[in-house]
Parts: sequence; structure tokens; C-alpha cells
Amino acid sequence: MSTNPAASLPPAIPNEPIPPVPPVAPNPVAPNQVPAGEAPPTEYAAWNIAGWLPLVAAIAAIVAATLIRSAAPAPHAVLVIVAVFLLLGLTPVAPGRARVLALAGRYAGTVRTTGLRWVLPLTTRRQVSTRVRNHETATLKVNDADGNPVEIAAVVVWQVRDTAQAVYAVDDFVQFVAIQAETAVRHTATSYPYDARGEGQISLREHADEITSQMAREIAARVTLAGIEVVESRITRLSYAPEIAQVMLRRQQAEAIVAARQRMVQGAVGMVRSALESLGEEDIVDLDEERKAVMVSNLLVVLCSEQSTQPVVNTGTLYQ
Repeated sequence: MSTNPAASLPPAIPNEPIPPVPPVAPNPVAPNQVPAGEAPPTEYAAWNIAGWLPLVAAIAAIVAATLIRSAAPAPHAVLVIVAVFLLLGLTPVAPGRARVLALAGRYAGTVRTTGLRWVLPLTTRRQVSTRVRNHETATLKVNDADGNPVEIAAVVVWQVRDTAQAVYAVDDFVQFVAIQAETAVRHTATSYPYDARGEGQISLREHADEITSQMAREIAARVTLAGIEVVESRITRLSYAPEIAQVMLRRQQAEAIVAARQRMVQGAVGMVRSALESLGEEDIVDLDEERKAVMVSNLLVVLCSEQSTQPVVNTGTLYQ
């Protein structure tokens, strides 16, 4: 009995279109972006008044409570509570410093007015310095754009611009400035060569103003999140690393010698050209091409030689 092989195969499955994969909903929060609900607050002035009147009122309440302590216990307790309430709100603010207030864990403003101020007693008050500060980075060893190890250090002059961001945007804004300044100095040093190799190329040694300006802009862009303003930044140390300092010094000396030789040859050629033109214009002597070549050679030797030359006086004719 013969069997059909095609009959034992399973029925073919018709080609059905694959349903499209539903698109993934985009993340509402972009990378490296703080959500709107978690954005650090910006500084605004907190409610406060001069503290001398509450201080006088607190002293008067204490005196009154002392006088009526035995006669009226209830008013005595009320006056004591009022005095404590008034004293707890007193806050001194020194020049160059500010007080960041927080009420129940939320930012409640900043007090920048100096002197004795009075604020709500239930607020916590954190003192933040708004004075201009200096931060000098450690001497960093990095590779420049040509791969040569160099040592570089810089000083950054900065101050707190927004006290709320300085307190709530980062954990420690002083350490934040130090780390970001070091990162910017490293990035700047690796972006340019120590010495320029061509015309128009910016180098660390020869273009200090351009380098420091770019470094200041980069540091300012890095620390603006913490409410920090960069006043100025300067490079305080820049040199080759000790292991290649002697080699680079010899190379610089060789380049200086070559440049000086080129300048001397250019000057000597100009002087020889001027001498030949003067001789030809004034018709002092008529020299053929061979004698002109000898004269040019002698002048170049005299002008370009490092030591004084010893002239040889020819007592005969030019052709002897």
C-alpha cells in the first residue's frame, strides 16, 4: 500500500502579518535633567524685621513675669512663653553672610540684611558666606594635546550668587567647586599643546589670556547649577613634568637657535643684496658673475659667523 508523503505533513500556516510593536512611551524626563518637582529652589527674600523691638519686648515680658510671679501664676506663664517666643526669633546676620531659612523642611527664603533681625522662631537658619573666596587647585600632572606630560595648577575666585541653590542643589558647594575646578583645569590642559607647532595654533604657554578665559567660562558653566559665580580664574603653575623637562628644554634651545640663524641669514642676504645694488648703481666696480659669487660668499661668512673673521688682504688684482 503506497502512502503519499505530502499527506503526512502538517497543513501549511498561512503568512499572517506580524502585528506592529507598540511604541514605547518617551520618558518625560530628559537625560541629565532634574524633574520639575525636584528642581532646587531659587533665592528670594525671607520675611524678617529688625530685631531690636522684639528684643526690648522680650526683656519687658521677662521683667513683668518676674514681678507678677507670685500674684498671678497664669499671666506669669503667658509672659514667659511670649518672651521665649520673641527670643527664639532673634537672628544676627554678619556682613558678608546670609541666613537660609527653612520651615518644616521647605525653603522659606534668605535673609541678607545685616544686623539683628527677627524671623519666625520655628524656622531653621543656616549661615552661608557670600564673600569672595579663592580656591587653588593642586598641581596636576596631565598630558597636553601632543601627549607630553605637563604640570598645571590654577586659582579660581568665586562667590555664592544664589544661596538657595548653593544649599539645596548640592551636598557641599565648597567641595563641589573644588572638584569642578580641577576637572575644568584637566580638560583645558588636555585640549591644547604646551608649545605651538604652527602659525595660529593656540598653546598653553604662549596664549595665557585665551586659555584662562576659556577655563573661566568652563568652570562657570560647571558650577552654575550650585548658584556659584566665578569672578576670575588664573593659571598659577605651568611647566613640563620633571621626567621630560630637560629634553624639552634642549628642544626649545634648538628651536631658538634655528630661529635666530634664520633671522641672521635673512638679514645677511638683505645686506648683500643692498651692497650689490649700490655697487651697480654707482658704477664703482664692474664685477663678473664669478666675482659676484665670491663677494656674496665672503659677505655671508662675515655676517653670519659667530666669531670674528680674519680678513685676507689681496695686494694684486682681483684675478690673482
